Amino acid sequence: QVQLVESGGGLVQAGGSLRLSCAASGSLIRINTMGWYRQAPGKQRELVADITSGHITTYTDSVKGRFTISRDNAKNTVYLQTNSLKPEETGVYYCNAAIRYYSGGLGRTGDYWGQGTQVIVSS
Repeated sequence: QVQLVESGGGLVQAGGSLRLSCAASGSLIRINTMGWYRQAPGKQRELVADITSGHITTYTDSVKGRFTISRDNAKNTVYLQTNSLKPEETGVYYCNAAIRYYSGGLGRTGDYWGQGTQVIVSS
């Protein structure tokens, strides 16, 4: 019914950039906050940045000034521009969204995750 699909990951040298995208699809009514999380090998998943439907953004301290989160509400898509990447930022990047959607003729709310996109930053 609701799906988040990420793209844009890959292998990049330290100091390089990647642009991650995450598109939501399904019987959508409204998408509230959308965010990007990172899970490094052997570590817990952590918030990198999020953005409200009104475009208010939050960043974890380590990425401020280097990463930019944005969204296109008409395309139900959130982006993460990552610049000056560091090897320790290697991991799987997951998209998350709080979504109101139609199901069985009713409006429902759920918290959804994408399948993740791998980012590898080589030193």
